[in-house]
Parts: sequence; C-alpha cells; structure tokens
Amino acid sequence: MPRPREDGAPAREPQHRKLTDAFVRRVQPEALPTAYHDTAQKGLALMVRPNGNRSYKFLYRMNGRPRWYHIGDAAGLGLADARKIARRLYGQVCLGNDPQAEKKAARKAGTFRELHDRYLEEWAKRRNRSWEQADWLVKNYLISRWGALQAASISRSDVRTVFNAITNKGAPVVANQVLAAASAIFAWAIREEVVDMPANPCAGIPRNPTKARERVLADAEMPAVWKAFDDLDPVRGNALRMILLTGQRPGEIRHMRRQDIDGGWWSLPGQAEGGWPGTKNGETHRVWLTDAALEILEELDDDGRFVFASERGKPVAGLDETMRAVCAKLEIPKVTPHDLRRTHGTTITGLGFTREQMNRLQNHKEGGIGSV
Repeated sequence: MPRPREDGAPAREPQHRKLTDAFVRRVQPEALPTAYHDTAQKGLALMVRPNGNRSYKFLYRMNGRPRWYHIGDAAGLGLADARKIARRLYGQVCLGNDPQAEKKAARKAGTFRELHDRYLEEWAKRRNRSWEQADWLVKNYLISRWGALQAASISRSDVRTVFNAITNKGAPVVANQVLAAASAIFAWAIREEVVDMPANPCAGIPRNPTKARERVLADAEMPAVWKAFDDLDPVRGNALRMILLTGQRPGEIRHMRRQDIDGGWWSLPGQAEGGWPGTKNGETHRVWLTDAALEILEELDDDGRFVFASERGKPVAGLDETMRAVCAKLEIPKVTPHDLRRTHGTTITGLGFTREQMNRLQNHKEGGIGSV
C-alpha cells in the first residue's frame, strides 16, 4: 500500500504502463498530478499535471530517499530521447552518482549568456516565430551588461536598472520589448528548472505606456521606397515588395513555400507544417497573387522549398534591418516590414473598400490592425 499524503488523503496507486508516443499525446489530465511510470525504461515517468502540462521525470533513490530529476517538457522532447536520457541517468545512479545534486550545482555556475544560448536552442527557435527579433534585443542590450553574470544572481534591481536606462534614452517601446525578451528567458529557465531562483526578476516591473503605432507610407514616399528595393539583394528586396503587394504578415512572406502556390492562388495553412509556421490566428487563408506578384515569383530561383530563401535554403532573415537601412538612405522616418502591411491595408480602405473586406484580405480579426 502506498503511504498516505501529508494532508491525510489516501495516496494514489502508482500508474505503471509501457509509454507510447500516442499515449503521451492523448493522456488526459486529472484533478491531481499523476505520474505514469514507464515499464520499458527503469526510472522514467511521465508527469501529467492538472493544467495539461506533460513532462518527463527520472525517479531514483539516494540515501534511502526518493529523488525526482526533471528531464524535459514532453511537448518538445520525444519519448525515445527521454528514454535515452533516463538510461544514461540510471547508469550514473548505479555508479553512486546523484544526478539531481549535480544538476543543482551546474545551475549555480551558469552565466546569463549560457542561459540565453540554451533558451534559443531548446525552446525559442522551436516555438517562437519572432525569436530573431528577441535575440537581437538581448544581444544588443543585455549580453554586454549581464553576459558574464551568474543567471541566478540577476535581481529585479538589475532588470530595473537596464529598463530605466533604455527608457531614459528615449526608447520606451524598446525598453518594453527588452523586458519582455528577458522575462521570457527567465520564465522558461524557472519552468524547466534550468536556474534555481525564487521568482522571475522581470515580474512586477511596470511597462512604459505606449500608443498604437500608425506609421504608413505616404503617397510621396511609396515610389521612392519601391525603387530603393532595386538596390537590395533580389531576395530581400522582393520579399519586402511582396508584403506591399499582398498585405500578408512579414513572417508569412518569409516562409512562403512553392508548394502552396497553385496558379494565381497562394494558400496559407492555418497550422504549422514542413517549415511553415502556421498563420497567426490559426485559420487557413488564401491570397490571389496579382501579375506583379507573379512576376516576382518568376524572377527568383524555384529550386528550393521557400520562395524567399537564404543561401542555405532557409527563410530569409534580416528584413527589419534592411528596412532601417532603406529609411536611413532615403532620410525618411522609420518604416518596418509590418508598416508595409499596414500601408497595404490603408491603401485598400483608401480605394473605397470596407474595413471588413480589408480584414478578409489580410486574414486578421476585427479590432486588430483594422482599427488603423
């Protein structure tokens, strides 16, 4: 019989079964955290919490006491890999080592730079479609200050100092973005037990108040910006043109795939698949490509998966930096790739079409960009 819980309630009988990928995906959460012990690998267990979170744990005993070692989130780690890790940990325990104690010691030695690198590789690049922008903010505003510091030693005072310094330089929006990027890193580190710290040091720091951005290209700016794209490399220049022509999100343009184009139609699947990140609202969308858009497709190489591909075949990056360079050359106020999408929407309504029609073309819900 299992021992009763500390609150006097009867303990739950251990759940033993051979774990499968299908079971890990489909198992339903219960009112209490439930551990399913894998009969195929000694010590491995799937922990399912009431909120639906699933994670792999390694259970062993050290000096007569049970120890739980956090392996990883089941959403990002396959069962086969979890078994390999558990097998390695079991071998360490058989040799008299204490993996959990060693893990805690390693946490204390990790710098913020190392934490940021782990966050990118283990989480952001797999889950966050805008990870490159956050990475740029961290490298430009935080690594120089915190890179060599122990991640667990960074306090709310440290965060507030950086936040105030950026704000006082006249960049309140950037300060908010840097704070959000740092908060995401610490939240992941605490959730995954990568860093041993009591709370997220970014929590509780109020953001700077901001107004909705309303930058669109003026009629006089449009020809100059369009012509300036001629001076860019064909991939980036045409990617920016495609945003103006179709009004789709910059991230969707970057991941545009040849396989989704059929005649004059471009289909945007709602869910992520095969390198495509999925649409923002999760709804499948179709866009009619004009003659100018089709001419762009004909100009670019068609031997890769992505229309706007880098030399390595991956979706092109650096559109924000490219637009900053264009604006600096033309000596006009800042324009972002998303502002090109906003310009497309404003042009549509300026031609006499309704906001609802514009929303349908740009695949967003009423109350978002449509309010501009």
